[in-house]
Amino acid sequence: MSDILSSLGLEKVNPGAFGRDVIRESSGGVLVSRSPIDGAELGSVRCADAAAYERVVQEAREIFTEWRKVPAPERGNLVRKIGNAIRDSKASLGRLVSTEVGKIASEGEGEIQEAIDIADFAVGLSRQLYGKTMHSERRNHRMYEQWHPLGVVGVITAFNFPAAVWAWNSMIAAVCGDVVVWKPSELAPLTAVALNSICRSVARDIGFEGIFSLVVGDGPELGKRMASDRRIPCISATGSCAMGRDVAKTVGDRLGRCILELGGNNAVIIMDDADMELVMPGVLFGAVGTGGQRCTTIRRAFVHEKIYDEFVQKMTSAYRQIRIGNPLEKGVLLGPLVSQRAVDAYSAAITRIPKERGEILYGGKVVSGMPSPLYVEPTIVRAHKEMPLINEETFAPILYVVPFKDVDEAIALNNGVPQGLSSAIFTRDLKTAEKFLSASGSDCGIANVNIGTSGAEIGGAFGGEKDTGGGRESGSDSWKQYMRRQTTTINFGDDAPLAQGVVFSTAR
Repeated sequence: MSDILSSLGLEKVNPGAFGRDVIRESSGGVLVSRSPIDGAELGSVRCADAAAYERVVQEAREIFTEWRKVPAPERGNLVRKIGNAIRDSKASLGRLVSTEVGKIASEGEGEIQEAIDIADFAVGLSRQLYGKTMHSERRNHRMYEQWHPLGVVGVITAFNFPAAVWAWNSMIAAVCGDVVVWKPSELAPLTAVALNSICRSVARDIGFEGIFSLVVGDGPELGKRMASDRRIPCISATGSCAMGRDVAKTVGDRLGRCILELGGNNAVIIMDDADMELVMPGVLFGAVGTGGQRCTTIRRAFVHEKIYDEFVQKMTSAYRQIRIGNPLEKGVLLGPLVSQRAVDAYSAAITRIPKERGEILYGGKVVSGMPSPLYVEPTIVRAHKEMPLINEETFAPILYVVPFKDVDEAIALNNGVPQGLSSAIFTRDLKTAEKFLSASGSDCGIANVNIGTSGAEIGGAFGGEKDTGGGRESGSDSWKQYMRRQTTTINFGDDAPLAQGVVFSTAR
C-alpha cells in the first residue's frame, strides 16, 4: 500500500487544509486513517483548526472573484484536464478507496470511474448553461434569464462514496464558476487529500490552485462551522437524516441553500410475473453491494405471496455463495463494515429481529477469524409489515423480505417509510410498471423497473424526497443549484411603458 500512497503524493502525515497554498500550521490534532480490512494504519492527516479554516474560506472567496470571470468553456477545459488526471491515477485511487473504506476492488475503481464520468459530463455542460428567453408584453422590450456563479460551495461528504459524491458537486460547481471547500468524512481523509491534490496540481497551471479547497476534521465541528458560515451560500451535505436536519436548520436560519442527500430505506417490489433472471442479480447487488452501506441499498423486499417461498429459497442459495473476506482479493463480494459503530448497529438490529417476530433465514452473525472484527454475514430476514425494524434504516447488509397480495399494497408499503430515495419494481406487465411510475406510485426520487435500486448513472439527477432531503446532484439540470438565476429586461425603445398597463406619471 505504501507504493500506492507514494504514487498519489501522500505523506506519512498529510496536511488537512488546502487553500491557495498547502497549510501546514495547524493545532487541530492528527487524524489517523486505518483500513477496516485489517486495522492497519494507512497514514495520518493533520486536522484543520479554526485559523486554518478561516484562511481557506477567505482565500476561496478571493479566488471566486476572479474564477467567475473565466468563460465557462475555459472552465470546462480545466475540468477536462482534471478528469484526465484522475483517469491516469484510476487504479491507484480505486485501490485507495477500497483499502480506506472496505469496498471490493471493482467498486473502488468503479467509484473513481464515476468521478471521471462526471468530469466528462461537466465539460459538455460548460457549453450548455442555458437561460430562457421570454416575450415581453411591452413594445420594444426584450426579456431573458441568465445564470451566474453562486460563490463558495461547501461540500460535506460521507464515507461510503468518498470520491464520487465530491466529484458530483465539485466538477459541476467548477464549470458553473464556483469554488469548492470540501469537508470529507473522517473515515476517508486520505482519499480526499489525494483527489484534492490532483485537482490542485492541474489548476495550478492556470493560476487557480485554490478553486478546490479542503479542510479535514475529526468529527462534526468543521461541518457545523461551514453550515453556519454566511460566506458559503450553498452547502451540499451527504449523511444521516439527523445530520441533514441539523444542517438544514443552520443553513436555513441564514437563508442559505442546501443540497441534502440523506438516508434511504429503499424497497424493491417483486411481482408474481417477474423475470427471476433479472431479479436475482439486481436484488443481490442492491442488498449486499458495499456491505449494505449505500444510501441506495435494498433493505426491504416486498415479494408477491405467490412466489414468496421461491424467492426466499433462491435468494438464500445466492447468499450462501457470497465470499466474505479481504475486498481486494479476487472473488470476494463482501468486505468489512467501515467501523465498529457500524457493526454494533448491525448487531443491535439482529438482536431485535426475533423480538419483533421476525425470523433470520440466513446470516445474522459477526464473522470470526477475519483480519479485523468488522466482518458480518449478509442477512435475510423473513419479516412482516408490522415490524418496526423495517421502517428504520440500518446501514448494514440486512434484507427484510415481506409478502404482499397486490401491487397497491406493495406501493403503500414502499411509500410507508420516512425516507424516499430509491425504489424498484420487477414485473413483465406494462400496466403494473406504469402504475408504479405514476404520480400515485413510488414517492421516491428514483424509481426503476426491472433493475435494482443501486448503481445510478451520472446522467440523471440523483436524490430523494421526504427525509432523504430533497436534494439533487450529478446530471440533468442539477447544475442550476450551483448558480443564481437573473431575469433581465432590456428596453430598446423611445418610451418607458410599465407592465400590466400601469400609468404613473406627473405629466398633465
